[in-house]
Amino acid sequence: MRRLLNPVALLSVLVLAVTLVAVIWPALLAPYDPFDSVGTARLEPPSWDHLFGTDALARDVFSRVVHGARLSLLAAVLATTAGAVLGALIGLVSGAAGGRVDFAVMRVVDVMLAIPGILLALIVVASLGFGAVSIAIGVGLGATGSFARVMRAQVMRVRNEEYIEAARTMGLRRPTILLRHVLPNASKPIVAMASTELALAILAVSALSFLGFGAQPPTPEWGSLVSDGRQFIATAPWLSIMPGSVILVVVLAVNGVARNLGGNR
Repeated sequence: MRRLLNPVALLSVLVLAVTLVAVIWPALLAPYDPFDSVGTARLEPPSWDHLFGTDALARDVFSRVVHGARLSLLAAVLATTAGAVLGALIGLVSGAAGGRVDFAVMRVVDVMLAIPGILLALIVVASLGFGAVSIAIGVGLGATGSFARVMRAQVMRVRNEEYIEAARTMGLRRPTILLRHVLPNASKPIVAMASTELALAILAVSALSFLGFGAQPPTPEWGSLVSDGRQFIATAPWLSIMPGSVILVVVLAVNGVARNLGGNR
């Protein structure tokens, strides 16, 4: 509990709370419409009126970053959830079955782990088409192998515990034992791992959006906002620096909370 009260943890929780508000109710934080210009103030530097400045179309960058949080973070959460659920199921089946099934499944997982996650995500997005959902599926598939490895190791450890032997002696069926006893006790590291993977998913989703595979303009996404500012990097660097800084701060906050929660267990 003491770890949760340290300044880093509190600041991380505060950042994530503000980010959650941006996802659920962006209009509460954004002073302007993310799609409309705010007059003739093109490429204005950050000021009290426009905290992150304005872009080439005189749109408020801060408002676009706030509204872009919804797509970017929901895609990252969906990717992490999909990777965790699919990986846990694969690891559960592989660890429980053992033998040839385990060998075959793990070789497929090895192949998945050998392919860089961002490349695997690109393949999926190229197959399914552009958009936040395709990115989420691709990033989630790229994380599946890591979750499967961890889950398999936990299942193989738990299945030899005394209470599992007692359940077998009582005559419980194998599926019942897996779902009632093995899965709950083997999934704890998966939950901890998911919090760390969420930070990686935010970076991966932003990277794919930066490359142009996310939602199409004028819909704001964090990665695409960083990309939009590249052509003005010499004259209006805030167009890329501000959205990039938000990505960095949120990722550090997720890692901060994950690290402190992990230390509490």
